[in-house]
Order: sequence, then structure tokens, then C-alpha cells
Amino acid sequence: MPRHISFAEARRLVLDRATLERAGWRSRDITEAVKDGRMRRIQRNRYVLAEPFDDLWPEARHLVEIAAADGERHDGTSVFSYQSAAVLWGLPLARHVPDAVHMSMPSGDRMTSRPALRRHADRLEPSEITARFGVPCTTLARTLWDVCRVLPPSSGVAAADAALRIVAADSGGDPEAVERWRQGVLAIGRRKRGSRGAARAEAAIAFANRLAESTGESIARWMLAEIGFARFRLQVPVRGPAGSDYRVDIELEDEGVLVEFDGAVKYRDGELRAGRHLDDILLQEKQREDWIRGVTQKRLVRIGWADLDTPEVLAARMAAFRVSPRR
Repeated sequence: MPRHISFAEARRLVLDRATLERAGWRSRDITEAVKDGRMRRIQRNRYVLAEPFDDLWPEARHLVEIAAADGERHDGTSVFSYQSAAVLWGLPLARHVPDAVHMSMPSGDRMTSRPALRRHADRLEPSEITARFGVPCTTLARTLWDVCRVLPPSSGVAAADAALRIVAADSGGDPEAVERWRQGVLAIGRRKRGSRGAARAEAAIAFANRLAESTGESIARWMLAEIGFARFRLQVPVRGPAGSDYRVDIELEDEGVLVEFDGAVKYRDGELRAGRHLDDILLQEKQREDWIRGVTQKRLVRIGWADLDTPEVLAARMAAFRVSPRR
């Protein structure tokens, strides 16, 4: 299974040319290692061994790329931004794989971009700049506004849901604090009215919900709205057989139908399985699902990543269960 790593681990994976040469690597050795795929060149003068790098999730690979770019950063004005800042904040990119590290600089500075590094001329307020893991980046609010402008809407919603979860955790679950923070992000957009993707960003941020617990749930909810479902209830409690609550990801309130996003990772990831046999997990899931149907007397539709290719694919999945939006 691909894995996540911390930024400290990402730093340790980066090898600069001087370190390699001190370890006995000749320039020809480095060139040959890159050519035959044993090593990846991820920034100018910065490398990583292919095997541990390829075993990472896309967001974790991008952390390594950011660490490499930070090692090459010599100016005092540039900050990591857009997708790169999102990864530093722990936001999902939801099927988007960055093709470069993103940095923002004052518009008056001399800027050049290269294939692995994209520089943006952005006017950032001092209040929109902070640091994560010792490197400068845009704040969570400014980062969310920027990524929601440039990513597809479903990816923006996944990032926005995750950002609201961070704010909820930091505020002790205070819904009013979460809403004030959301309005602050939208205020950034009002100050930058007319910027590319502003309407898309506003829609994603307004739609976001801190109760969504995974990227798959976020994308599913957005696509369900795209195909016409209007009202959603998230993390629906259902009284379980032992007195504790089960929780269902989404309820389509107008249709009285429950929807569960079923990601394969909980079946394949050894840590999430916690030593349990796959057969036991599948049996427990079936017993849980039977109980929920029996107690609620509502239909329950399971969807997975394959159903989220497009809204049309998801609509066909729902229609197969005779579930369609009420007009």
C-alpha cells in the first residue's frame, strides 16, 4: 500500500549533489542512476532514490518535492502556495497530482519558472503568510481559496471539507467558529473579485461541510448534488445493537435513502485492519449494514471510487438501485 510520511521524513529522503559526491558518487554515476530509474531528479541539484519515493501517496511525494525546492530557495520573499501549500496543510488533492512545486512572490520581483517549479506573481497580505514545518507558506484560508480556484470543483470540495475539519478540531468543535472561518475565506474572494476561478471557489467553499470524514465522501456528495440531489445529512447516527451509535456517511433527505462511501483502503491497509482477518471485517460490515437497514427501514446504497469517475457514472449507479432525485 502507498504510505504517507511527515515533512521531517520527506526532508531526509532528499539528497543533494554535494552529499552524493561526498558519499562517493561521481557525476556520471548520478546521471546513470537517473537514466536507469534508480533515482529521481526532483529539483535542480536535488535527488531522491526511486524505491522509497515511488511507494508514497501523491501528496507525500509532493512533500518530498517541496522539501527539495526549499533546499534550493535562496530568496527571502517567496512562499509555498496553491497545491504545495495545501499539501503542507494536510489537505487532500483528490486525484490531482501536481506537476510542479508552486511558490508565490511579490509581483515586482524577478521571476523565472522551470518544469519542476512554478512561480506565481501574487499580492499576498502579511496576514496571509505563515509557516509550516519551518518553511513559509500561505495561511490555511488563503491556501483554500487559491486551490479551490484552480482545482476541479470536486477536488476543491474535498480540500474545503478537510480545511473545515482542521478548523473544527482547533476550535473544539465550535460550529460558530467554523462558520466565521468559512466567511473569512469567502471574504478573501470578495477582495479579489474577478480573479480566475472565483465563482468556482465560492461554490466549493459554500458547499463544504466539516462533518465529511473522507475525500471519497466529499467527492460523492458533490457529484450527488451535480446529478440533482438537493439535501444532505452527514454522519447520520443509527442506534446500534450494543447501545452505541453506528454512523452512516450521507442521507439523501428528500429521498430517504442512505449512502455509504466504501473505500478499499480499510480492507487492504494492515494498520486499519488492526490484525483482523478480511473475512471477519466483511462479516462485520454485512451485519452492520443489515442492522442499519432493519432499524431505519431505509435503503442503503454503497458506492466506491469506481462509481466516482464522472457524475454520469454515479447517476447510473444510483439509478440501478432505483434512486433518483425528486423533481
